This record gives sequence, structure tokens and C-alpha cells, in this order.
Amino acid sequence: MRESPEGWAEVALGRMFDQGRGRTVIPSRQPETRFELYSVPSFAEGSPERLAGDEIDSSKQAVVPGTVLACRINPRINRVWLVRPATGDPQIASTEWFTLPPVEGLLPRYVRYALQAPEVRDFLTSNVSGVGGSLMRVRVAAFWQTPLVLAPTREQHRIVARVDSLFASLGDGIAALKRAEANLERYRASVLKAAVEGRLTKRWRSDNPPDETGEELLRRNLAERRKQWEEEQLASFAAKRRKPPLNWKSRYKEPIAPDTSDLPRLPEGWCWATVDQVGQVIGGLTKNQARAELPASYPYLRVANVYADELRLEEVKTIGVSESELERVLLRAGDLLLVEGNGSPGQIGRVAEWNGELTTCCHQNHLIKVRRDPGRVCLPRWLLLWLLSPLGRRTVLAKASSTSGLYTLSLSKVRALPFPLAPYREQVEAVELADSLREAGRRARRRVEAGIDVQSAALRQSILKSAFEGRLVPQDPDDEPAAVLLDRIRAAREA
Repeated sequence: MRESPEGWAEVALGRMFDQGRGRTVIPSRQPETRFELYSVPSFAEGSPERLAGDEIDSSKQAVVPGTVLACRINPRINRVWLVRPATGDPQIASTEWFTLPPVEGLLPRYVRYALQAPEVRDFLTSNVSGVGGSLMRVRVAAFWQTPLVLAPTREQHRIVARVDSLFASLGDGIAALKRAEANLERYRASVLKAAVEGRLTKRWRSDNPPDETGEELLRRNLAERRKQWEEEQLASFAAKRRKPPLNWKSRYKEPIAPDTSDLPRLPEGWCWATVDQVGQVIGGLTKNQARAELPASYPYLRVANVYADELRLEEVKTIGVSESELERVLLRAGDLLLVEGNGSPGQIGRVAEWNGELTTCCHQNHLIKVRRDPGRVCLPRWLLLWLLSPLGRRTVLAKASSTSGLYTLSLSKVRALPFPLAPYREQVEAVELADSLREAGRRARRRVEAGIDVQSAALRQSILKSAFEGRLVPQDPDDEPAAVLLDRIRAAREA
């Protein structure tokens, strides 16, 4: 028993509420009836699901307006919900909720706040059983023994009004932080936009004339690539002791050139190029049963490992790789990886740079690899920033879309992606500036997120702690003591 203000009482939940679940409902037996379902996942959405009976598989429990729902699953013990006023559809709840139906003299919102108070949360989390994780649940007997601090009914009203007011103010603060978070995201997008449009390096460019313009750089690279191809062909003919046939040079396949008809103008010294003109576009490994029989296996990256400018390597699986395909699918520092397809258009073309995080690693076929040509042509991170930029994203989506409404990228579509090719030194400068500004934005966003997630939770707990220690609102000696209310509740239950 803790010390409570005069006129308050502390009592186990089981002495005030009927123990057990609400009446069992099997929605599938009423296939055409629409139900208002209070499921544990829908708590995060802030409103119950509205589903037809044939869409609900398992049995549920009937609830009534004003019922307090307390989650029994350990990681979600902090979820306490209040059944809203009736809308005409039957109201039901998952059996993962303890149900506390309305009791005269007890405000449902007061009960809800009391169950969210720090001491109650600590009591419940220390009384769980199960094998661990999401299988841990509050023990039923322990839940009904949970001590509830009971204030007089009139003081319950004052406490609820004050907590509501403070939580509303806190909500306004959180909304402001959310707006700040959105502004930071827009800021990061504007940095990318400024970088790939040349505005970020405008002053630097005026003070640093290029050694080689983007157009000159591109011509040199295409010439070197063709020269390398010719040397390889001649070496192949020599190895086979054959003379090169007539017009053999005409077999060379020129890289795809960009279609600039719908592309914006670029700063002086820049030019439009395609991914195909500055690097190789390479597919990955197709997963199948036969790979389990191969003698050598290597770590490989999947779609789940690649996000926007981020590699998540907590779980990297292995796959069998034949000797003949190993060189093609191995990753090298500087390779870019693009997500080939996804159910959401916003996730198509997610791209990240590989920097040799693992000594030997491959990639699956749902990740398309872009490997730049050697030399000072295109900085991998410059191309990555373009692909992350607003116009770059729109370009990717335009290439990925199809008449059927599906979004997928292919090797040929990636090869044809246009991008602005700046002089090499300006690429380096723009990447350094953009990365520095974006990192500052990330740090600010982390601080904002900490304010949203940590500080708001701590403030809520502090408010509730004060409320149920009797320090949030003044006591009125003329209020009917909680002991009298308890006697009435006991008499009503016995009756």
C-alpha cells in the first residue's frame, strides 16, 4: 500500500470489476454483419477496424461503450484503450484484451489513465509468463490483483479534465515536432535538388574552371571504352589465330544515349548522360534449389538489405555460387545497388552504395548493380545523389512504370536512366557539400525523433504519476470519500 491523499483508497481491480471475458462472439457465423473490431494492431491507428463477419477468423468478445481495454501481451502492455460510443455496429474486441466494463462511480477515462500510470505498468510487466517475446502475457490472476488508486468520484472528474488538458498541450508540442521532422525531410530533399541542379556549387564553379567539361569527360570515356573493346576483340582473334573479319569494328554496340527532350537545362560545363555511358549494369543471382548443391557459398544481399542510401546488414544470408558466375556477381567498393521491384512505387529504385562492408559478398537478381567505368568519370556517390533527388526519383518512376500499372526496373531500363554529368572535380565538391548538409539534417532529425519518442513518453508518465499521487489537482474535503464509493460498488456487485 502506498500513501494516498485523505479520502482516497487503494483496491485490487478484481474487487471492482467482473473477472473474466465478455460474452463470446463468433463473427464468421454472421458473415454479412459489419463489426467494430478493437484489435491490438488497430490501436496504433487510433480507431477500431470495421469488418464484415466473414473477414474475421477467430472468436472475439463483446464489449460496450465505456469499456476499458488493457492489453495482456507483454510488449504492448502500455496499450490501454477505451471503447467509444456506439455507432450501430456490434462492438467486439480481441481476446488479447482484459475488459473492464463501466461501473457506476468510476470514470472510464480515469480507469484508463490509472492503468497507464508508471507503478501499474511496472506491476504488470513484473507479472508475466510465457516463453519470451510476443508470447509473454500478463498472468490473469495477477491482473485482477493490480492495485488501483481510487479517488473520490468528483475528484476523478477534476483529474481527468486536467490530464486531458495537459495531454492536449503535449499533443500540440508533438505535432510541432512532427512538422519540424517533415521540414527536415524537405530540407534534405532540397539539398539533393540543389546539388544535382548545380546551385549548391554555383559559387565554387565560378572560382574553379573545369579541367574537363562534362561533355569532354563523356567523350573521353566513350572513346576509351571503345578502344578497350577493340583491344579485347583483337586479343580474342589472336588467341584463335584468326584474322579480324572485314568491318569487325562495326559490331561495337554504342551505349544508350539520353533523350533530353523533356530534361531541364544544365549549368554551363555539364551535360546529360545515361548510366550505360558511364558504367556497367549487371544482374545478380537467381535463387533456386540447385544452389544448395553447389560446393561454394557466399554472403549475398537481398532487397531487405538495401534502403535509400543505407545498407542494413544485421541479417545477411548465404547462397551457393558457381565458379563461372562468381566474378560477375561479386560486389566491389563503389558499386551501386538498386532495388528492381517493390509493391510500393515509392520503394522502387531504392539505392545504396557498397563500400566493402564484408570481405566477400554477392547480390541477388532483385538488386541491379551499377559499376562505374574506371578513372575520373563519374563518382558513384554523385550518381547516387541524383537517384535520390526529387527529379531523379521521378525519372526512375517514369522508367519503371508500365501499361499494366506495375512498377519494375530491368537492366535495360537502368541503362537508359539519364543523369546530369558535371565536371569531375565539381562532382567531388558537390558530394562533400551535400553529404555534410544532409548529415547535419540527420542529426537534427534524430534529436527531433528523440523528443517525440522519448521526451513525450517521459512527460506523459510524469503527468500520470503526479495525478495518482494526488499532486495534480487540489483535494476537496467535501468530496464523498472513495471508501463510500467502494461500499456502493461492493453492494451493487453482491446484488
